Amino acid sequence: MTQRICHIIPTLVRGGAEKQLALLASGLPRDRFDVHVVVLTHDGPLRETLEAAGIEVTVVGKRFKADPSAYFRLKRTLKKLSPDLVHTWLFAANSYGRAAARSLGVRRIVAGERCVDQWKTTRHFVIDRALAKRTDAIVTNSSGVRDFYAAHGIDADLFRVIPNGIPPRTASTITREEACQRLGIDPKRRLIVAVGRLWPQKRLRDLIWAAQLMESARNDSTFVIIGDGPQMGELQRFRDSVTTGQAVTFAGARDDVAELLPHFDLFWIGSGYEGQSNALIEAMQAGLPVVASDIPGNRDLIENGVTGMLAPVGESAEFAKHAYQLLFTDTERAARLGQAGQEWIASDFTVAQMIDRHVDLYGELLDQ
Repeated sequence: MTQRICHIIPTLVRGGAEKQLALLASGLPRDRFDVHVVVLTHDGPLRETLEAAGIEVTVVGKRFKADPSAYFRLKRTLKKLSPDLVHTWLFAANSYGRAAARSLGVRRIVAGERCVDQWKTTRHFVIDRALAKRTDAIVTNSSGVRDFYAAHGIDADLFRVIPNGIPPRTASTITREEACQRLGIDPKRRLIVAVGRLWPQKRLRDLIWAAQLMESARNDSTFVIIGDGPQMGELQRFRDSVTTGQAVTFAGARDDVAELLPHFDLFWIGSGYEGQSNALIEAMQAGLPVVASDIPGNRDLIENGVTGMLAPVGESAEFAKHAYQLLFTDTERAARLGQAGQEWIASDFTVAQMIDRHVDLYGELLDQ
């Protein structure tokens, strides 16, 4: 007999948590689990992925931060679905979903914390601690996230660390020349890339300044920022005030990142906090040497000097120094780092492993 699993998540945009949910829900064994996805706020492009896999998606339509009507619509949806286990993802869904599931007497409740959420206030942690007492397990992708929440009063034993899974990489079908043509960059230049949402967490100002230091030293490297977000205009103005479009270029949101990645020479991630960055995993999978900010989520992926290089948060000069060494003075080391990172991702961050670990967790809870 199959058991019904209901995943609840705020949106289905192409974010890290949303991608992991889509991979998990699509890959759970159908002979054991009947899977449904409930979207709290609004759907997005990943709905097509789920529906193509035969997953039923329901959108609740939450409109405000505090929306009692959405809570009651969610509760009606859960009552209709009558799940054996509810798995919630991210703060809004963790809050509304766990409260609704508990009020309906759902047998097992699993929450999902995906990031070191430094934006949370005392009020948020009060809610988290209260709901944790009614939660059977909390899944996270990083020991750093577990330790962060443990420091804010949530029992560390509740957490199950399940690293992100990444599908096998397909070979790029384009040449470096074509990749550079798409980006409007001279292929003779050394190319550094960052991928992600353009907002304060990513600390892209630090990386733009590091690119200016590179420009001052050699004048033959270009930093490409792939992504969109609320800071786009501000970051473009900052770029124009400190450097040139040749040193730093904005490529916007793109659907061809997987094809472009292997043609870059170096990956930067300067975030002030992360859970486990999918963009970083994808860059390592592509074999790129990496310079990453020295934060808990990144340290789960990067062993300094072995699978990449770590630099203190906000230290633009350190990012520039590592980049200069790897691109110009020690290219053999860059190749070793890229290969070691690629092998590490291939061995420990597969989709199959991620799904199996969730299956084990669900089975353990439902068999109790």
